Amino acid sequence: MPGRRFWLTAAAATIALLSGGVTNAAAAGAQPTVVTASLDGEIDGATQSFLGQAIGRAESVHAAALVVLMNTPGGLSTSMDDMVTSLLNARVPTIVYVTPAGARADSAGLFVAQAADVVAMAPGTNIGSAHPIDSSGANIGGELETKIVNDAVARIRELATSHGRNADWCEQAVRQSVNVSDAQAVSLHVADLQANDVPSLLAAVDGRQLVRPHGGQTAFHVAGATVQDVPMPLQLRFLQLITDPNVAYVLLLLAIFGLLGEVTMPGAILPGVVGAISAVLALLAFSSLPINLAGALLVVLAFVLFVIDLKAPTHGVLTVGGIVSLVLGSAFLFNTGPIGGVALSPLLIIGAALACAGLFGFVLGKAIGARNRPAYDMTARAVRPADPEEMR
Repeated sequence: MPGRRFWLTAAAATIALLSGGVTNAAAAGAQPTVVTASLDGEIDGATQSFLGQAIGRAESVHAAALVVLMNTPGGLSTSMDDMVTSLLNARVPTIVYVTPAGARADSAGLFVAQAADVVAMAPGTNIGSAHPIDSSGANIGGELETKIVNDAVARIRELATSHGRNADWCEQAVRQSVNVSDAQAVSLHVADLQANDVPSLLAAVDGRQLVRPHGGQTAFHVAGATVQDVPMPLQLRFLQLITDPNVAYVLLLLAIFGLLGEVTMPGAILPGVVGAISAVLALLAFSSLPINLAGALLVVLAFVLFVIDLKAPTHGVLTVGGIVSLVLGSAFLFNTGPIGGVALSPLLIIGAALACAGLFGFVLGKAIGARNRPAYDMTARAVRPADPEEMR
């Protein structure tokens, strides 16, 4: 019996070793996976959320790399900061690939690109132009600009240096808004390589050694990888649409006009429905946009003045004040940050002011006309004594 037990134990150990060897061989020969995600358009709350989802997907499938296909003119500095942090702390190697031909990684896009382990560029692309500006696209000026520029320079230099890239040129992109093509970016060590497409990019980086920002040395093992594309979900696409400052502003105007229409014309139903839906969408959009509180209060004040002017005999003085308040509030409604900020279209602001002036001017004119109309005595008077027989 002891001899039999010995041979059974030896056989079990041999089977375990053989199965372990087969498993390790299969694992070693397993085809790697690369996840791709396309960031096309302005950097905002939607692209910020999408990048986080893409990184989570890459980590969950133990991808060999995440490739971010970038084409952006810039965007919100708050979203940029979160995207930089996500890339720096990703548990998978990351590549930002500026593509297709004609694409760019400007302004906030430069910061996001420099946070990746590898920066690659397709032919006919460019990168740079990261000087801080205010939300209207103008220079900030004064001590505030110096403070913001110095902060941005320190940040971009750290990102470039930690990945072995040209920190001096990146500083020029912030201070002087310089911009270079794909070939120049590679020669200046702003980008790491050029690639015509994703397969050639993966072939170029396979075996490349890199040191992750949070510590640890690793290498790309992407030869023959299966590429999985992560599309942006429909809800984030819709959020990206309504978080455009101009769209969000139009939703705000529709909400205010619709709700005012329902109040002034009870039972109309349609204005109230449109106003309520627009109000919810506007709140959703504003929750993803950095709102300037003073600008928002000026917009609300404008419509308060319009309504009061309809009730009080001020002969249009409050309406004029409301238009001024609307224009100023609209101009300062969004505080989009210093890196590639966006602002409301001046034509949209002027159009909104003219529409409000026309609508409330028309309603106010009717109200003033009603106030000046002579009053009529509607009291009933008996012209002759009532005949009791006629009343029967």
